Amino acid sequence: MSDTLIFGMEVFLNGLMAGVLYALVALGFVLIYKASGIFNYAQGVMALFAAMTLVGIMDGQVPFSHLINAVFGTEVHHFGWHLPALVGIVLSMGIMIGLAWLVQQIIFRHLVGQEPIILFMATIGLAYFMEGLGDLMWGADIKKLDVGLPQGINLWIDELTFNLFDYGFFIDNLDIVATVIAAILVLALVAFSQYTKQGRAMRAVADDHQAALSVGINLSFIWVMVWSVAGFVALVAGIMWGTKSGVQFSLSLIALKALPVLMLGGFTSIPGAIAGGLIIGVGEKLFEFLVGPMIGGATENWFAYVLALLFLVFRPQGLFGEKIIERV
Repeated sequence: MSDTLIFGMEVFLNGLMAGVLYALVALGFVLIYKASGIFNYAQGVMALFAAMTLVGIMDGQVPFSHLINAVFGTEVHHFGWHLPALVGIVLSMGIMIGLAWLVQQIIFRHLVGQEPIILFMATIGLAYFMEGLGDLMWGADIKKLDVGLPQGINLWIDELTFNLFDYGFFIDNLDIVATVIAAILVLALVAFSQYTKQGRAMRAVADDHQAALSVGINLSFIWVMVWSVAGFVALVAGIMWGTKSGVQFSLSLIALKALPVLMLGGFTSIPGAIAGGLIIGVGEKLFEFLVGPMIGGATENWFAYVLALLFLVFRPQGLFGEKIIERV
């Protein structure tokens, strides 16, 4: 077997792992869009905010400590405890649920029935607010996140591939864990959306807010529920990405990589988010490996967007999206 084929197999596997992380972020977009018709620009910032909150809680950091010290001339920074990861995750999820309730009560409760562009602009404002709030609460410095997930090369895969090909594949344990978690999330969310009363109500709300209200669906409850689930997905994505590359401002930019994923998979399809993520992850890695050296490299920065552009031209609803037919 040629060296190029062997290296290509390793690149393919790493692309699958990267695609799962992209898909985790895209899931949050899909959930909110299915339930409210809102394209949530703030999803990436939600992942950043959730990860920052988790680090702050685990390290016992005093929220708004910089502001408190500046106003009162004190020097308080930490409570003096370090909480286990599981406790920190539970408390962070509680904060994300509280945030979902506030978003519903303060913003979207007053925007029922408004045009999609108005709802979209509201999520842009929410994104910038959350980004500033996170910096004010926990500080803007780069933070290390460690919740006990395994990291580094998987020695079993390395040894197995070395015995087969005389070359050991570098597959990160964290990527394997992310793949398993994403698979469980997808199965759970698909089952929830298709087979539960709340899931059917969620789809009804997405079709028509006013009609859903007229048949007795509690719009406020559905939106709080969906934003809470999206917050949980953002927390999981924030944990994976934060563990991988540190909790920093650039974490919020992963939402930009989720856009091509949504265009490929479709804005209304949970399985499509996963399929789109895998296509983007594998595609950009293989394209960089095979074509990148011929054209100067750095193709991972734009490959996903070019592929998404082609889909917009030839299949704008994506692979799994619902084709929209309007009567005129």
